[in-house]
Amino acid sequence: MSAVLHRQLSRDPVMRRLIRRHGPCGIEARRWSPYEALTRAIAHLQLNGRAAQTILGRFVALFGNGRFPRPAAVLATHPARLRSAGFSRAKVLAIKDIARHALAGTVPTRRAAARLTDEEIIERLLPIRGVGRWTVEMRLIFTLGRPDVLPVDDFGVREGYRRACGTRAQPTPKALRVLGERWKPYRSAAAWYLWRAAGEPKPARKVR
Repeated sequence: MSAVLHRQLSRDPVMRRLIRRHGPCGIEARRWSPYEALTRAIAHLQLNGRAAQTILGRFVALFGNGRFPRPAAVLATHPARLRSAGFSRAKVLAIKDIARHALAGTVPTRRAAARLTDEEIIERLLPIRGVGRWTVEMRLIFTLGRPDVLPVDDFGVREGYRRACGTRAQPTPKALRVLGERWKPYRSAAAWYLWRAAGEPKPARKVR
């Protein structure tokens, strides 16, 4: 964690406590292209990690060279063949739509994405079938390494804030967005700490 990030977040007592408990921020951005990252995200929807990885392995194997398939190859593949990897019909439609938008340039390359703001990327990707704002925000954080993304609709982020503050109710997305202003320009790291808070074991109840 950079000293500047540590100093900025530590101004907030909630973040200061979480930093003390969990140490340096552990976000690691993968070097996938946005096209590959979105396709992988669709595979993971509503599945546990192991099942999604199995399906992705079969998906890559369909194309024979061991590499993640290019958009043109995905578009040229019959839907039934893609379904044989384990994708649902809805996921096949989404994966083909991602490939279609990648070929059209709507899904940017990593180099093109570097010239776009977070909101510009979100606006470009939201029209794609099966892609929501949360999906794009996760790709901004964990694929493109954007430092100032706060996914206020994420249950874990809101639950982490509730538990870190000891309140009975989670903040609404609107309220969390306002609260998150104090964490700029390191809101991605703040989200990481709130996920850690959400995963902390609950304190044992006292036996009377």
